[in-house]
Amino acid sequence: MKKYKSLSLLLFLFFMVTLFSQISVEARNNHTRNSKTHKHQKDKSGNGNGNTHFPSPAPAPLPHRGSNPNPSSSFDLFSFGAKGDGVSDDSKALLAAWKAACKFPGATVEIPSGFNFLIKPITLQGPCMPHLVLQIDGTLLAPPKVGSWPKSSLFQWINFKWVQNFTIQGTGTVDGQGSNWWTTSQTLYTQKKSNNIPDLRPTALRFYSSYDVTVRDIKILNSPQCHLKFDSSKGVKVNNITISSPEDSLNTDGIHLQNTQDVEIQHSSIGCGDDCVSIQTGCSNVHVHHINCGPGHGISLGGLGKDKSVACVFNIIVENISIQNTLSGVRIKTWQGGIGSVKNVSFTNVQVSDVKVPIIIDQFYCDKNFCKNQTGAVAITGVKYDQIVGTYSVQPIHLACSNDIPCTGIDLIDIQLKPSPRYRGFQQGLCLNSYGKSSAPLVPSSIDYCLRNSGGSVNRIARSHDNVC
Repeated sequence: MKKYKSLSLLLFLFFMVTLFSQISVEARNNHTRNSKTHKHQKDKSGNGNGNTHFPSPAPAPLPHRGSNPNPSSSFDLFSFGAKGDGVSDDSKALLAAWKAACKFPGATVEIPSGFNFLIKPITLQGPCMPHLVLQIDGTLLAPPKVGSWPKSSLFQWINFKWVQNFTIQGTGTVDGQGSNWWTTSQTLYTQKKSNNIPDLRPTALRFYSSYDVTVRDIKILNSPQCHLKFDSSKGVKVNNITISSPEDSLNTDGIHLQNTQDVEIQHSSIGCGDDCVSIQTGCSNVHVHHINCGPGHGISLGGLGKDKSVACVFNIIVENISIQNTLSGVRIKTWQGGIGSVKNVSFTNVQVSDVKVPIIIDQFYCDKNFCKNQTGAVAITGVKYDQIVGTYSVQPIHLACSNDIPCTGIDLIDIQLKPSPRYRGFQQGLCLNSYGKSSAPLVPSSIDYCLRNSGGSVNRIARSHDNVC
């Protein structure tokens, strides 16, 4: 019996030793295969001993926070095939990175510093998950040749559509490369015949039907037309950006607002060939402050009411502004024959230097050599000019209001405007059909006689237009 037990024990020990040996061999084989695979991947990515560089793979998942096992929230353009050489078309890489980031809350699309990315006209569309960020630290370049733009893409270059809780930020540059679009009217007419240059010119960055949008810290240069446009949007914040194009770059508005509400534009420097800030119809609750403007056409409401259209603008605050070497300072411009109203507008603490005409209300606005006289106008009421101080080169104030729909509720407070060294104009301001009150100090003294006392009938005319809006 003992003999059988000893034999059984020996057989059991032999079986265990054989099994352990097989497991050890298999483990060594697996380790060898994994080591080879890892070395191959390092060589292929250009991070091993090889010298060839290939685009990086898509970002690997990071350890998840809490119970949300999301992949990495950073989406680098190089991970989607971008070249970043300023010549290759990187539009598909930007679009792919956008679509990937759009799916994750708090994601960031990264434009790396030190590289130039040529981007053709593109629409980056939402809605996306909240708190998406476009981090621009490199340079985005528009196609430089006018003929390379598709005719169907002339309205804007980079279009953000239906985005919410979205931020553009960074230390980089958006360069519209618009010099080929800027020509004088005669040259443009000649080139249209020979080179088919289109009438329409693209805006650099446009937001359409978007909500809770922030643009900060970036530079926007040399747009073919408007640099930054917000259309049919709400909850807009612009902070610490730089916009720059030459003084002779036609119609290159800095920031253009249309049908957009609840806006704050602050602590930015804007120089261009048209309005530094342009506020159009459908805008309300707009606060513009601590802006350095020039060259350009100043800060403007309008033109409003073109082709007898309805225009409604109200609750606009413009304050703590520095304007130099511009066509106008702070102005409201409307077309003859328009309908609607502009009301509750204030321009406060505006420093002007060598501005042609610092204060303007023009209800006879015309951008051609001749415009037909029309009855009716967009009503302008409740406009305050307070602490407008500095120098002018043509005329201190120009208030040209309609005889049918005069301007009412105009306040002129602490206006101190003196001729600049380049003065070539009139010390006497123009004041036509404008009603309100003025308060000293007033320089030149003729401003004290600019406004007429309004009567009941004049105020009723202005109030009658409130129903339209």
